[in-house]
Amino acid sequence: MNSPLSTAEWNSLADQSLAGDVISREAAHRVLAAPDTELLAQLQAAYRVRHHYWQNRVRLHFLLNAQSGLCPEDCHYCSQSKISTADIDKYPLMTQERVLAAAERAHTLKAGTFCMVISGRSPAEPTFNRVLDLVRSVKAQYPMKICACLGLLDEQQAERLAAAGVDRVNHNLNTAEANHENICTTHTFEDRVDTVKAVKSAGLTTCSGGILGMGESANDVIDLALSLRQLEVTSVPINFLIPIPGTPFSQRSELNPRQCLRMLCLFRLLLPCQEIRIAGGREVQLRSLQPLGLYAANSIFVGDYLTTPGQTATADFAMIRDAGFVLEAPDGSALEGDPVAELQALAIA
Repeated sequence: MNSPLSTAEWNSLADQSLAGDVISREAAHRVLAAPDTELLAQLQAAYRVRHHYWQNRVRLHFLLNAQSGLCPEDCHYCSQSKISTADIDKYPLMTQERVLAAAERAHTLKAGTFCMVISGRSPAEPTFNRVLDLVRSVKAQYPMKICACLGLLDEQQAERLAAAGVDRVNHNLNTAEANHENICTTHTFEDRVDTVKAVKSAGLTTCSGGILGMGESANDVIDLALSLRQLEVTSVPINFLIPIPGTPFSQRSELNPRQCLRMLCLFRLLLPCQEIRIAGGREVQLRSLQPLGLYAANSIFVGDYLTTPGQTATADFAMIRDAGFVLEAPDGSALEGDPVAELQALAIA
């Protein structure tokens, strides 16, 4: 068993990351296997890298499940898949009125990016055209970036999204290639990689991450991070599994908050300049240690997730403020003022 790393060795890993070097697989394993007594030293090393690129700013994203359920895929973690019996709302693509109302709330909550997600393998042409219209409507009214998550896409579809005003497309790798068949059988890992490459070829910003806590090994966690680095993904959402009743993974309970923090540290060290977002499962798996995640990650979702609730925006803003971080404006600058007081004045939870 490897001995714990000294403070100097943790700083050396931060130095390597800041220099653009890939830390070794052995070092990556030691990050994941470090004892709890090393956690603060790990976070300090990760924060050195995070602060170099992002200072003390926190980006906010707002997630809208614009079309829910009725998906033909068999992703074992997902409450919207064809094999799920989870009790969720199922509906076709939202009307323009509902999408614009959600965009208004996102803007009020100071989100820099409005993330519009639809369920399904890949959008049919009529649905895709309606998405393009919705993107144009939101873009015309609110000064936010738009991220679209529409399933598998080709380069031509990505180009059409860019022309409509989409800034970024999300398509998560979800897990390492070696573990993919344990998570989903209706599409391949390469299908997901191809979508990320198509988005990049179309000139759009790429957003791709994973879900941790699905039975993956330490090697799988490391391989996922390395795959994202190889693809030069710009934005990396890190989800922690929410074991939703009615899904095949409903009984999985493999994570604790300290493990989650070690994983976030590893992703920061391997992806030094990327936007790293603590996404779904933040409240469930990090629990009272959520603020410490901001020492590695520089972004969170504000509001709810696809089919599960998040904590209130007021709680998120208080967490950010109390930890000494500041909200980031859409232009990348730090927002001034007390966001908690502003929400309270607007009577927004």
